[in-house]
Amino acid sequence: MSKTLGLALGSGGSRGVAHAGFLEALEEEGIKPDFIAGCSMGAVVGGCYASGMPVSEMKEAILALRMRDILDVSPAVITKMSVLRGRKVLNLLIKHLCVENLEDMKIPFKCVATELYSGKLHVFHKGNAAKAIQASSCIPTVFRPVQIDDKLFVDGGCLCRLPVKTVKEMGADVVVALDVLKNTAEPIDDVHNILSMVLRVFDIMDANQTELRRETEEGLCDLLIEPEIKGMSQYVIKELQRAYDEGYQAGKDNAGKIKELLK
Repeated sequence: MSKTLGLALGSGGSRGVAHAGFLEALEEEGIKPDFIAGCSMGAVVGGCYASGMPVSEMKEAILALRMRDILDVSPAVITKMSVLRGRKVLNLLIKHLCVENLEDMKIPFKCVATELYSGKLHVFHKGNAAKAIQASSCIPTVFRPVQIDDKLFVDGGCLCRLPVKTVKEMGADVVVALDVLKNTAEPIDDVHNILSMVLRVFDIMDANQTELRRETEEGLCDLLIEPEIKGMSQYVIKELQRAYDEGYQAGKDNAGKIKELLK
């Protein structure tokens, strides 16, 4: 009996397009995940895939994405806690997800978000899929926090950008993690304004948080894959084809290793 495969797909903003390329490569190699856990853009791509969205459709939708598709400027920014509202993002998720609720996913799927009041990591495993994935990918200050019941959620990457432990606990024998933010905290030349300053701080904190978490979760991940995607900002929608291609190549390069682990 072959082992079960769990994929942990991490945060990544526009760099997270690499997740879709990675999934396409795995499909071509005859590798199908039994479980998927996602955070932020990893939750968007992983959730759509787990819901039954064909990877060819996903590629088409992603590469056609433009800033106007997600720009939803919030009036009274200071009092509303964000620059953008997030309504357009939610509508995009509703449009592309093939199921309404997480428990109806074709592939068992969970996503993580940060609960704003308690400061704790929250794992979504049931309920409305679009709202859960929106919560997981809600970048603080950029998008308005997502309210579900009486709680407010922001991006899961604030606490856990790579949900390795989550997918392991789902029952995966083999855990393969794709981290597309490998070099985002490396030195830069300039910070232009208050928003870029905030996002830069997020990148630095995120890199250190991830390093510490990897130390505590050592042994849970069987294969960590980190595409370079050098010089690409996760906050700007451009070079999406390059991110997709690098994810695809990472899948092709590691397919043999994954097959060995599954034996």
